[in-house]
Amino acid sequence: MRRGGRDFTTLGYKRIVKLLVTLVIVPSILLSTIGFLLIVLGEGGYNILIGLLVLTFSSALVTGVILVWVFLRRERDLSELQADFVSKVSHELRTPLTSIRMFTETLSLRRGDKASEDRCIEALNKESARLQQLIDRLLDWGRMESGRRVYELGEYEIGPIVEEAISAFEPTRERRHVELEVKIAPDLPRVVCDRSAVVISLVNLLSNAYKYGGQPRQIELSAGLSGREVLITVRDNGKGIARREHKRIFEKFYRVDDLLARQQEGSGLGLAIVKHVMRAHAGRVLVDSEPGRGSAFTLVFPLGRRRLISPRPDASTGGLA
Repeated sequence: MRRGGRDFTTLGYKRIVKLLVTLVIVPSILLSTIGFLLIVLGEGGYNILIGLLVLTFSSALVTGVILVWVFLRRERDLSELQADFVSKVSHELRTPLTSIRMFTETLSLRRGDKASEDRCIEALNKESARLQQLIDRLLDWGRMESGRRVYELGEYEIGPIVEEAISAFEPTRERRHVELEVKIAPDLPRVVCDRSAVVISLVNLLSNAYKYGGQPRQIELSAGLSGREVLITVRDNGKGIARREHKRIFEKFYRVDDLLARQQEGSGLGLAIVKHVMRAHAGRVLVDSEPGRGSAFTLVFPLGRRRLISPRPDASTGGLA
């Protein structure tokens, strides 16, 4: 259904473009030709004036058509991205809900079986937490988009922040047998940040590293100091990302146009959230990746900050992996 809807949208867009070309571009070219001839071949000042007016009118008309085409194309792309987003989020919501229903049915059928009950209860707890995490992430993004996300700042050590993020990622690592190496430089200075927001950002980066890592999956999480900046880097051994995609991967809903990426679950908001969080901390997120050599994402925190910049959403970030 979604694919059919997309085809319908694309067909409508093509028809509008053809209509613009037929009814506007072609007449504009003819008018421009007439105006040019009047200017070149016209004998009197009146003809030259008319020719200039015709050329001006034609130029304005063509400019308007180009702007309309640009806006139509952006709306079409946004519509397709939103359709992908709804489809992926619906799929991610359906997965834990299906598991919860299955374990609930198993629990009702095997009453009195202590071992089965314990396994089902444990699984229900995990799936409920997974569902809650997804919903919280979507709500958090909504607050970021509307500018209502409030960051509670404090001075924190990097070690405990990294440990909390690893703890949140631990169920995935154990279940999928992911090799995780952690390197934290000693005596790192404290950073002024919203601890929960930074933890969420690191979990997003770890989840991305898991999804797009190689076989076997190997992830390295490191933290160190560079000048007056604290750097936290998450590196994977995946296929890597082409340089032309480096800016776009931080856009909301955007996912790399790659078969492996399209097969992975995710809403396409993870890196957008990371970028938004780092902007609110007057920091930045860097990407170092090329095809065939994996990817490394680095959170850069400037030292010496005591005050938070107003966390307004920007146009480029519009904005889970």
